[in-house]
Formats: sequence, C-alpha cells, structure tokens
Amino acid sequence: MEGSKGLIMRSTGSWYEIRSESGKVFKGRLKGKFKLKGPKTSNPVTVGDRVIYAVEDEANETVVIEEIIPRTNYIIRKSVHKTGQGQLMAANVDQAIFVMTLKSPKTSLGFLDRFLVTAEAFRIPVTIVFNKMDLLNEQEEDQIFEYAALYQELGYGILFTSIPRSQGVDEFKAMFAGKVSLLAGHSGVGKSSLLNLVSPHLNIKVKEISDFAQKGVHTTTYSTMWELGPETYLIDSPGINELGVMEIEKEELSHYFPEMRALIGECKFNNCLHISEPSCAILKAFEAGDIAHSRYLSYLSIFENNDNRR
Repeated sequence: MEGSKGLIMRSTGSWYEIRSESGKVFKGRLKGKFKLKGPKTSNPVTVGDRVIYAVEDEANETVVIEEIIPRTNYIIRKSVHKTGQGQLMAANVDQAIFVMTLKSPKTSLGFLDRFLVTAEAFRIPVTIVFNKMDLLNEQEEDQIFEYAALYQELGYGILFTSIPRSQGVDEFKAMFAGKVSLLAGHSGVGKSSLLNLVSPHLNIKVKEISDFAQKGVHTTTYSTMWELGPETYLIDSPGINELGVMEIEKEELSHYFPEMRALIGECKFNNCLHISEPSCAILKAFEAGDIAHSRYLSYLSIFENNDNRR
C-alpha cells in the first residue's frame, strides 16, 4: 500500500490527520529527511495539502508523509513567533470567505485589506460577509452599505448576515457546495455560529466574546478542514488578530489592489511606487477621489510594514 494519496485535514504541529482516498483517517508525521521546496515556513505542511504517504504502523493507523503534491495555491501569513518566517494557513483553496463585523468586535478595513491583498496575490476569489447586522443602528447600517458598495465595485462578493434574523443564512449555506473554502476573520465575529448553521453535525466550539479585550477568544489554534459534503470542504482558520503580508515585493504591491492594477501602465515611471513620484496615475486617481482613502492608507501601511524583512 505504498505511495497512497491523502488529504491533510488537521494539523497539531508535528502530527497531521490525513484522509485517504477511501475516506479512512490516519495519523501522520513527516518523514525524517523531508526535503522542503517552497516558502520558508514554520509549518511545512498545511490543511488542504494533498500528499503521498506510506503506512508505518497498521495497528495504530499511523503513516509517514513522503511527498507534498504541488499546490495550486496557498495562503500564508507572517509567523507570530518567528521573524522572517511564514505560517501556512491553507493550501489548494477554491475561495475565501472573510467574515467581519462593525462591532462586537470591530473589524478594521486595514485588516480586511491585508487579507484581500494576500488572497489576490494567490489568485483566490473572496466573498466578504458582514455579520451581526442585527446589532447595528441606522447610521452603522449606512456605514456598512458604504463599505459593501466600495468592495463590490472592486469585484468582491458581498453578503449581509444575521443569525437572529435568519438574514443571508440560506445564501451563506449555498456558498460552499463543491468547493474547498477558507473561512477567515477575527476571533468573535461569528464564524463558528455561522458554520454550525451550515453543518450542525460538526458542532464547532462557540465561545462568548471576551469582554476584557473585545477581540474575541481564540477558539482554534490550528487550521482545521471539515468535510461538509461530497467534494465540499471547509477550512476554518484560527481567529487571526494580526495578518502580516508575506512574499509580496514592494514593487508588486499595487498589482494586488484591483483599482490600482487598472492604472499601473499610466504612471510616468515604470518603477513608480505610487507614493511621491511625479505624474503618478494612482496618486492622481486618489486625489480625484477615484481610489478610496481607506484603501490608499492600507496600501501605505502594508508598504511600510513590508520593510521589516532586512
């Protein structure tokens, strides 16, 4: 039974849960002399990875991972603990669903933009889900609709949800069929509650928002992959409170902002960084109000942060 194909469903650091093609689940670890190709990361294998494994101990159902099948894409963030290293969040993803809230807790647009840039860099389509709509007053609702219009114009999918009102719940459930989806967002935005509506049998842990930090309590530490149905998988990433952008050169950053990408060829200098250069088409668009203030600020913020790789 050597050289079987499997799918990484869960990672706990050194051990991985691997689902065989017949649906059997094994516990696996990396081969001792595992040669790594690809990004420098604290975790060489991630959920969504397809691997070749060999059975090590049939009685205990343990296997050894011998090879990672080349990925179609992956999502990576800066490692919180190791400078200069990344942490792989997921591989071979068809779409990402980013859940955000205006309050309890508040998701900043800067955080959303960092996620969108990372997804753009790896060509992963994103739908933005504005959750907990029932908590908003009229003014806050208007604010959300304004955000939604901005991102919809940039080509992102938009959905408004509220569990108490059953708003958007059917549409949310329908988004997953036949795809590998990555679900992301701050801790406390309601990902687990929404997921439990999609698949009640999973019974994912839901924790109350921490009053102390209003940032939510981490309910997950490693990404986990759930099988929702035939060919339908969901990757629940850890509640991310920081998202450092990795593997994007400063010169390329504007390519991952759709509204800037459309103007890049119009700048006077072909190596324009769109910060203070003369005759910069992107700066002109920003000054004319064609590029949102929040988006340009996110561009600057990511640009400046990317400088800490020296």
